[in-house]
Amino acid sequence: MKVDQLEIQIFDTRKEMGETAAKMVAEKIREIQDTKEFVNIIFASAPSQNEFLAALKEEKGVKWEKINAFHMDEYVGIAADAPQNFGYFLKVRLFDHVPVHSVSYLDGNATDLEKECERYSKLLLDNPTDIVCMGIGENGHLAFNDPHVAFFDDPLIVKQVELDHACRQQQVNDECFDTFDEVPETALTLTIPTLLKAKYAFCIVPGEKKADAIYHTVEEEIREEFPSTILRRHPNAILFIDKASSGKLKEISSYSQA
Repeated sequence: MKVDQLEIQIFDTRKEMGETAAKMVAEKIREIQDTKEFVNIIFASAPSQNEFLAALKEEKGVKWEKINAFHMDEYVGIAADAPQNFGYFLKVRLFDHVPVHSVSYLDGNATDLEKECERYSKLLLDNPTDIVCMGIGENGHLAFNDPHVAFFDDPLIVKQVELDHACRQQQVNDECFDTFDEVPETALTLTIPTLLKAKYAFCIVPGEKKADAIYHTVEEEIREEFPSTILRRHPNAILFIDKASSGKLKEISSYSQA
């Protein structure tokens, strides 16, 4: 199915969803590697990506030594080797298993966070994004662009933000933190325009807790109150969802077919 420019694929299970997304991302990587020296990819860090990342590292024919990897957000003040640290999340699930050419980590413990945002912004400018692999938050956020800071025309590339209540609660819902008070209040994030500059966007969103977010993504008017709606304007975006996360959508036959 297709809504505006966004292609949507629905699967019976999280495993099938993750494996299919991995196959399609790997296919796109191989295609780009035939024409470019390096492929620049931004990855998301969240439990929603587990099946996808597990399958992606097993894909054949991907020349990881020709990939520059980035990630899209990071907590401020979380130890670099803490399980909740987003860079560490990707390291143990993907980068420790494949011979990636380079990994550029956002440092949420930098002494000067403004300079850290500038440093990472320059890296992204010097390495234009080919592929972004992302999720959608329970509040519709992309990366840490919660509704109150999700500006579709944001002039910044990377910025520091305060996390809203729903975003922090999701981290408890995902069992990343035991209590709400443990969740950091601030983070660094790539902005909406930065994410959407990727030539290809693959968005992986399983689970019943994401059903409201998927409903808003597909059904609401495209506006900053529902950040993920902006995906419907991307010319090469695919949304992968399972039966649980698609549960609040209307009859599939009512949408146009991709």
